[in-house]
Amino acid sequence: MSIASTAPAETRPVSPLFSPVTLGGVPLRNRFAMAPMTRSMSPGGVPGADVAAYYARRAEHGVGLIITEGTVVNHPGSTNDPAVPHFYGEQALAGWAEVVRQVHAADGKIFAQLWHVGLAPLAGGEPGAGTMVGPSGLIVPGQRVTEPMTQEQIDAVVEAFAQAAADAERLGFDGVELHGGHGYLIDQFFWAGTNERTDGYGGDIAGRTRFAVEIIEAVRARVSPGFPVVLRFSQWKTADFTARLAETPEELEEFLTPLTEAGLTAFHCSTRRFWNPEFEGSDLNLAGWTKKLTGKPVITVGSVGLDGDFITMFAEGTGAGTQGIDNLLDRLANEEFDIVAVGRALLGDAEWVAKIRDGRLDELKPFEPAALATLA
Repeated sequence: MSIASTAPAETRPVSPLFSPVTLGGVPLRNRFAMAPMTRSMSPGGVPGADVAAYYARRAEHGVGLIITEGTVVNHPGSTNDPAVPHFYGEQALAGWAEVVRQVHAADGKIFAQLWHVGLAPLAGGEPGAGTMVGPSGLIVPGQRVTEPMTQEQIDAVVEAFAQAAADAERLGFDGVELHGGHGYLIDQFFWAGTNERTDGYGGDIAGRTRFAVEIIEAVRARVSPGFPVVLRFSQWKTADFTARLAETPEELEEFLTPLTEAGLTAFHCSTRRFWNPEFEGSDLNLAGWTKKLTGKPVITVGSVGLDGDFITMFAEGTGAGTQGIDNLLDRLANEEFDIVAVGRALLGDAEWVAKIRDGRLDELKPFEPAALATLA
């Protein structure tokens, strides 16, 4: 498939990105989602008034779907950061209820991202695993720091995700997303580099999905039939940008099929750059292939709006090739994705979506690293 523009970039409307869409029965006002981004600004794991205001501001300025930062489930070792928000405990859940209230008051929709980091934080070289767990005790290929997870530990994590999803629906969230990418616990089961198990949770690429399948099925059993359940996955890992779960479309289909059959609503396909083709011989990115192989709705993500050049592309259509707005619009026209997630651009500019919608391109603020230190 060839990606080609159908109108001059300087006159091409962005209105298709502002067409409504339904995700698992949840009506969204446009195709933009706020990507989940770890903020570590919830002391003691409790999201406060500043967190609620932070998400509400993005909803007020037109983001169709808010996906929260990763929120950790109730299991020892689910995080080693005391300021990452919990999705358990009376105080934390009350904080999330207020986030939901404020986002809904701003006419937004919000999904909770549920997370267990597994052994991923240790890949940076921190000594000792403590209570942290992983499928084979490996933080990266060849580096074992603890024993493989027992069946009892696996069952406990599955239950923790299921309980968190049930709490999310009870609190009024519009759906949940399971974080299965970037080298965290679910992804540690997916990746052959960190999963050397020889039981039913390992083996071939389909076998390595069993842990996630059990989580999805347990979540489905605890929430309403129509409640959306999304899985975020990636080929790359935070410890290895070149890692791949699937080298071919056929392998990707083997990976996706059991997850689809377990009851997922949609996939959130995380790439570092949305414009990069996933496999040779096709322009489709990871989201495009996932939609083609499963028929499920997909969210694409990867460096949307990150740099100054991308702002210029919106304003003038003169950017350097494939990473421009034309490419994004062409992929939407080709039905390669349903929703596009925007990350750091929305940290730097809460009004980013509204400015794109209203043509206020000269007002767009480029992302600056200082934005990472605030909840502006």
